[in-house]
Amino acid sequence: MKDGKFGWGIVGCGVIAPWHRGSVEHCPEAQVTAVCDIDEDKGRKFAAESGEAVAFYKDYHDLVADKNVDILSVCTPSGAHGEVAIAAAQAGKHVLCEKPLEITLQKMDEMIGACRDRGVKLGCIFQRRTYESSKQVRAAIQRGELGKMVLGDAFLKYYRSQAYYNSAGWRGTWEWDGGGALMNQGVHGIDLLLWIMGDVESVYARTDHLVRDIAVEDTAVALLRYKNGAWGVVEGTTSVNPGEPTSIELHGKLGSIILQEGNIAKWATTTGDDDLAEPREIEQPAGEEKSAVSDPASISMGGHIALVEDLVQAVKQDRDPMIPGESARKAVELILAIYESARTGREIQLDAM
Repeated sequence: MKDGKFGWGIVGCGVIAPWHRGSVEHCPEAQVTAVCDIDEDKGRKFAAESGEAVAFYKDYHDLVADKNVDILSVCTPSGAHGEVAIAAAQAGKHVLCEKPLEITLQKMDEMIGACRDRGVKLGCIFQRRTYESSKQVRAAIQRGELGKMVLGDAFLKYYRSQAYYNSAGWRGTWEWDGGGALMNQGVHGIDLLLWIMGDVESVYARTDHLVRDIAVEDTAVALLRYKNGAWGVVEGTTSVNPGEPTSIELHGKLGSIILQEGNIAKWATTTGDDDLAEPREIEQPAGEEKSAVSDPASISMGGHIALVEDLVQAVKQDRDPMIPGESARKAVELILAIYESARTGREIQLDAM
């Protein structure tokens, strides 16, 4: 610790790094002490903007060795998350990782294992879980307000231009991005869907790049079978123009709830076994999310602030963070199963992954 505060490092000074820096600045028990980027000009500029005493490193191994760093954010390309997190764990540092946790099951398991073995915390950024609307909906389904669940769908229709993919060499690649519309953008909605609906048993899917000149998918459609017996559909794209509000649609025997961009768009229920569900009055939480369907920088900072504060408290209280590695792993596992189904033309059982 430095000056009685947790020292916070940031590895990767790209698009999302300012959200991590700003969130740490909102936390009274933490301060940014070091940043790292392989692009020295970009990294030094980010360090200077972060405070006079903030150290800059070009190699993340040097940052994790810094005695003034207690916790670090991993904001590198997705395929490099694991190596940074494992190095941090081996140095005794706690980790807050940007989504997705990693892009392969093996890498995720290695980083989860390294953090567990060294007794450090591993949290992941899925900010939609922090929204009051998401919490209300999940609680309603867990207490059975919708009855037996029938459908759990996610419609994740983003717009990303070819210029977006051309803006960085890692975007739209299997090696570093781990996939396309699902792994980079849709992973947020998929995580939220699984957190609310529960685990998926099997998936049958189709994916392709229909519009963009990229190696990975810009369009995907998947049919899910949940372990609770419900079915579902995931549509994930970056090819529609313009993007549409992301929508999580939940239907049970006794009612339906629809979440759109963090707002509750519909909530209808009944207590009668065979009665028509009636709309209920919705107490809408204050707007928690600006739409990023057409602009990746148009997201609010509230979710990141909540997850930074949560990780600090997890360290102090020696408990798991709100979104531990094992939980964050599930969205990637489902996405990888979707890719495998699209590649083989078969229904994929997730327990066999």
